[in-house]
Amino acid sequence: MNEILDDVISGEKIYKNRAIWVGTFLGGPLVAGYLLSQNFKSLGQPEKIKFTWIITIIATIVIFGGAFMISDDNKIPNQLIPIIYTAIAFGFYKKFQERSATDHIDSGGLVYSWWRVVGVSIVGLLITSALAFALVFAFQPDEQSIYKTNTYGSLVKHKISFDKTNISEKEIHKIADGLKEAVFFDLSIPKYVHAEKAGNTYVLYIAVIKEIENDPITLKYFEGLREYIDDYFPNNSVEFRLVDDYIENVVKVLK
Repeated sequence: MNEILDDVISGEKIYKNRAIWVGTFLGGPLVAGYLLSQNFKSLGQPEKIKFTWIITIIATIVIFGGAFMISDDNKIPNQLIPIIYTAIAFGFYKKFQERSATDHIDSGGLVYSWWRVVGVSIVGLLITSALAFALVFAFQPDEQSIYKTNTYGSLVKHKISFDKTNISEKEIHKIADGLKEAVFFDLSIPKYVHAEKAGNTYVLYIAVIKEIENDPITLKYFEGLREYIDDYFPNNSVEFRLVDDYIENVVKVLK
């Protein structure tokens, strides 16, 4: 019996249950893998360390991949993802380590201090943040590559610019067809339009001359044009934003 206790009561320290929870929440999934693998080492179960790191790496890839795929419009609370991976890590601890860890502590075994837990969490957070930054930088699309300008018309070159990550080229062609049928894209002077998609609405920025908001005849024309294009897309709504020189300078919104 004494020999068994001597094996359990060793100089090895472990991270107790609350340390696993707090450390994972503060430092991220990589910290969870480190804390759990250290526990397996201290509890005399080194054969489980490799399995722990495999699960940790897979979980980290899934978590970061899911976070990148979540739309900005998706109203997911910022704290939800840390709570999820912390709960998973704590569940792993309870299933594979709790009994051995409890025996270790009840038998007088040592535990790591909270200063150690906080220190590991900070280092893990810095590593995780650096990896996340590197991934974002690596996969951030070149701003010039996501924007495109299509030209329509053989004699008079009308242009529609758009963000390829926001609206498809097929939709742009359809918008151009509508503007042709409405005789906005005509043979007089080149027209410039910037197209965006907001939900189910096509937002068309149309370059106009200054002070158009004070010209009721011209406004009436654009109101009629917007209604025509709106009817052209029975499954979408259409909004016109008349701009002076650049799209940020909106002088009139028609919807």
